[in-house]
Amino acid sequence: MENLYRMLPSVDEILKEGKIAEVLKFNKREVVKKIARDVLEKYREKIRTREIEEFNREEITEEILSQIEKRKKMNLRRVVNGTGIIIHTNLGRSLFPPQVKEYLWNVACYYSTLEYDVEKGERGSRYSHVEEILCELLSVEAALVVNNNAAAVLLALNTLAKGKEVIVSRGQLIEIGGSFRIPDVMLQSGAILKEVGTTNKTYDYDYINAISENTALLLKVHTSNYRIVGFTHDIGTEELVQIGIKYNLPTMEDLGSGVMVDLREYGLAYEPTVQDVVKAGVDIITFSGDKLLGGPQAGIIIGKKKYIDLMKKNPLTRALRVDKLCLVSLERILRIYRDSNPVELIPTLKMLTARPQDLYKKAVNLKESILSITKIKSQLTQISSLSGGGSLPEENLPSYGVTVEIEGLSANELEKRLRIREIPIITRIISDVVTIDVRTLVEGDEDIIVKALKEVTGVCQ
Repeated sequence: MENLYRMLPSVDEILKEGKIAEVLKFNKREVVKKIARDVLEKYREKIRTREIEEFNREEITEEILSQIEKRKKMNLRRVVNGTGIIIHTNLGRSLFPPQVKEYLWNVACYYSTLEYDVEKGERGSRYSHVEEILCELLSVEAALVVNNNAAAVLLALNTLAKGKEVIVSRGQLIEIGGSFRIPDVMLQSGAILKEVGTTNKTYDYDYINAISENTALLLKVHTSNYRIVGFTHDIGTEELVQIGIKYNLPTMEDLGSGVMVDLREYGLAYEPTVQDVVKAGVDIITFSGDKLLGGPQAGIIIGKKKYIDLMKKNPLTRALRVDKLCLVSLERILRIYRDSNPVELIPTLKMLTARPQDLYKKAVNLKESILSITKIKSQLTQISSLSGGGSLPEENLPSYGVTVEIEGLSANELEKRLRIREIPIITRIISDVVTIDVRTLVEGDEDIIVKALKEVTGVCQ
């Protein structure tokens, strides 16, 4: 053991070695020294625990070089989504269409008109970039964008109902991702929750009987991430609006996913569109910028100008405001909705509405590419994709998967080897076989998958 300790080089000796000296030309000396110390400490620990009985200096050098490269790797980076979950919360939710790239780059890398009105030559509002388009697109009086939909709900409740009661059906007290619950958001806003009805049944008279002089708002929350079925009853948006009008109370609906396309035209289940809720006469509507809208993470608030003007003056608005990258990407997405066919151009909608025959062709092409690699077995299989992201909870989307089997590797080991690559490939294991759902693959993913499999099998060509 003492001999092994003595064989360990010093940090100074390591820094003079050829490969390390070359690396020092492009890396901070302090960083390389720290990595060298850490690697040497690991070797000391392995010697102490008798995990190793021999080693050579070259091994230590290569470990240091590997750690230097690992340190350079970005934590937030691209992955290949082979899971079939379209709005995958863990993998970044909705994808931007290519049309966003140029505008995003220009605003990120150059000065911009973020809060400057070029027509007037004076300071402007950052919200004006998307407010005008939202008002035109959805036929509303005003709009405001904050950093996510929970923030949108928080801001609206804090502005309109702080210290006063908000009436909401007990069956709509949902929990969204990350254990955030509507009652908790309401508590933080300063509003007082007043539950009515039961979990499965709420009637108009439940709202009416709960109205008091301390009531500030009637709230409806769309249960976009679950469904109560069977012995149920709930009042429609139009009915709630009529109650609000009769008792001179504003109405608000948290729509969640914010879909702007009637998905029934593509054989999917009905999901109330933003336009439907606007037509019903709701005073304030909130929804997400990502999810089914297919844009950046944002909370969009639309509705009556008198209420949104109050929100703009709320000090919370500054704490919850969005940055220039969110605004420019959202503006470009909204322009696609206004000027083009979003189903053809927005990746989330395109994946949701993909035709089975097109998915089949995509799967066949991937399978043939994989079968060109020796040592691999691959087959087509019919599977189901999911919308994900707390939307369309009952919708299973028929899709095609491509299985991958390599002799001598278990499904778990193959899944791991694909997952820990420079560009991680995230797959599913179905019936103990690694499976790639082609619905969520984008252009260029097939080449990445094939290259990875060649390297895993040792058949680099």
